[in-house]
Amino acid sequence: MPEAATATFDGSCTCRRIRYRLLDVPLFVHCCHCRWCQRETGAAFALNAMIEADRVQLLAGTPTIIDTPSESGAGQRIARCPACWVALWSNYAGAGDAVRFVRVGTLAEPDRLPPDIHIFTRSKQPWVKLDERVPAVLEYYDRAQFWPAQSLARRKRLLG
Repeated sequence: MPEAATATFDGSCTCRRIRYRLLDVPLFVHCCHCRWCQRETGAAFALNAMIEADRVQLLAGTPTIIDTPSESGAGQRIARCPACWVALWSNYAGAGDAVRFVRVGTLAEPDRLPPDIHIFTRSKQPWVKLDERVPAVLEYYDRAQFWPAQSLARRKRLLG
């Protein structure tokens, strides 16, 4: 995880109509290999940085919010550029609007936020090779086991 002194991250959609800034390090970065994420992204996985919504500053434009189904059945709200339709972040039912799952690939420097964990590796594409130094779980995980203490504290404050 990046140091707090360098804790801002700029991002945008492809056409740059929507630009945003993360004002802090994320709580945690998921690399999700579930089939649902594969279908939604058209790729082998989704890389999402979880961060408090109030720590995402909109610099330009207004995303369109699209309600979409999710594998859990609870749905998700995807923020997309109304011009190029790139997905910028999602909000899932569990944390509502309080936590955004920012698509790391929309950051100007996505290499600054590598995954903290690989999830749902049971359905990982067989040709994807994972770094053995990064935790990987077959499905989901126990947050207390993997999240740093400061992220757990931030989450507790956020959700009350």
